[in-house]
Amino acid sequence: MSSAVAGWLQVALLVGALAAVHRPLGDWMARVFSAERHWRVERLVYRAVGVDPGTEQRWPTYLRSVLAFSLVSVLFLYLLQRVQQWLPLGNGMAAVEEGSAWNTAVSFVTNTNWQGYAGESTMGHLVQMAGLAVQNFLSAAVGLAVAVAVVRGFARTRTDRLGNAWVDVTRAVTRVLLPLATVAAVVLVLGGVVQNLSAGAEATTLSGATQFLPGGPVASQEAIKELGTNGGGFFNANSAHPFEGPSAWTSLFQVFLLLVIPFSLPRTFGRLVGDTRQGYAVLGVMATLATASLALTSWAQARAGGAALQLAGAATEGQEVRFGGPLSALFGTATTLTSTGAINAQHDSFTPTGGLVVMANMMLGEVAPGGVGSGLYGVLVLAVIAVFVAGLMVGRTPEYLGKKLGRPEMTLASLYVLATPAIVLVGTAVAMSVDAGRSSMLNDGPHGLSEVLYAFTSAGNNNGSAFAGLSANTPFYNVALGLAMALGRFLPIVLVLALAGRLAAQGRTPVTAGTLPTHRPLFVGLLTAVVLVVVGLTYFPVLSLGPLAEGLS
Repeated sequence: MSSAVAGWLQVALLVGALAAVHRPLGDWMARVFSAERHWRVERLVYRAVGVDPGTEQRWPTYLRSVLAFSLVSVLFLYLLQRVQQWLPLGNGMAAVEEGSAWNTAVSFVTNTNWQGYAGESTMGHLVQMAGLAVQNFLSAAVGLAVAVAVVRGFARTRTDRLGNAWVDVTRAVTRVLLPLATVAAVVLVLGGVVQNLSAGAEATTLSGATQFLPGGPVASQEAIKELGTNGGGFFNANSAHPFEGPSAWTSLFQVFLLLVIPFSLPRTFGRLVGDTRQGYAVLGVMATLATASLALTSWAQARAGGAALQLAGAATEGQEVRFGGPLSALFGTATTLTSTGAINAQHDSFTPTGGLVVMANMMLGEVAPGGVGSGLYGVLVLAVIAVFVAGLMVGRTPEYLGKKLGRPEMTLASLYVLATPAIVLVGTAVAMSVDAGRSSMLNDGPHGLSEVLYAFTSAGNNNGSAFAGLSANTPFYNVALGLAMALGRFLPIVLVLALAGRLAAQGRTPVTAGTLPTHRPLFVGLLTAVVLVVVGLTYFPVLSLGPLAEGLS
């Protein structure tokens, strides 16, 4: 069987699996966040943190809860890294350096999971489990909670309440992430992913040499790493490491895990607003963009220019050659379409066009389908922009799901769309203008610019993957990328919760003959165009200096 045929079979199997779970998982999450009863373990959590689960919050209070929870998480994770030399299961690891500890703490709390270090030689097992893996759950839960609060803004009328952040985060962990991650971890262990508390062992190779084989609780962290669209690898090689991705089917299963919740959330959205057709419209936009991206990446990788690459049949350097190039293209596309930093190939080794596509996936705001929660509320903001554009064209007051979109709502939506590009482009400009930023580049010219641009794109969009040609564990990049990750996570959350609060306070405008149907293919096409034009063109000038210039040279 050729690699191309195998690649298409992998895609068909993945699509079938996602389609099978879309409805039941989406419906389950809708029930989770609308249920009135609390589980016993959840009530214990509420007592421990002093929260009344029956009290709902206004959007400023909801926001303060999210920010306070995240700040405490950053401080805890930073402290855990700094004292790991005194902790059990430390494997003899020294304390993580201050700059790297700050960067890592912000990275995992913001669901970015950018790693400027080698996990197996930097983090002990306790820090990996009690620090990084725990934040994999909590950061994903925060994104899911914010998304549900935003959906309530569309679904509710004449209220200033968006729910309770502590209840939403707790339910996201206990009823969604933890059960699914437990099942996924068992599947990964059965597939050969390592799961133990060993510090590692010496082994003799077939040639008589000695090799050190690291151990650790890998499968349990791998499950939530993908399921929560986190991406931080237990090992430096991430999912390309044979202990994290031992076979083709486990790698494909990881792709399924990182897509399953984001692609099911449109169903949750449709159920909560009382019109599943709206969810299918959002899903249609996500699927259209994802299909186009995968096709372009696969084409770019299979039809590489240059005599050497053509003789090899594809651009195979730095790729997942164990299972064929198409799986690298699929994994790279999925991980950059979501806010997942997991990789099974070096994106720095992709062709210029392939590197451009995976970079553009992040630049589009990661809404196809995006991260857990963040993808849904990102595409809903873009839907607000699309409705406003349509209203301008036909001369009618823009409305979405019965909510009028006036100047305050459009100001918040516009600031949301502009926030991340500003973070990415300003950060890249600063890095390219100072010696501390340029000195970490492995390459000069357009590819060197692409390395820096990719780093800030990954950080600002809370993705976490890397081009791998940039030495980012330096004082400058630890601070700069840490700030980009924090601003890229929390500034959009501030804006989108403020928007949700304004929408919830409105009444519902009745549907008339002049109302734009937002569940039909016409709106799907309009929203897709808005994503590509309004968001994508923001980055065109800098892309023309980086991957586009390299591809044309």
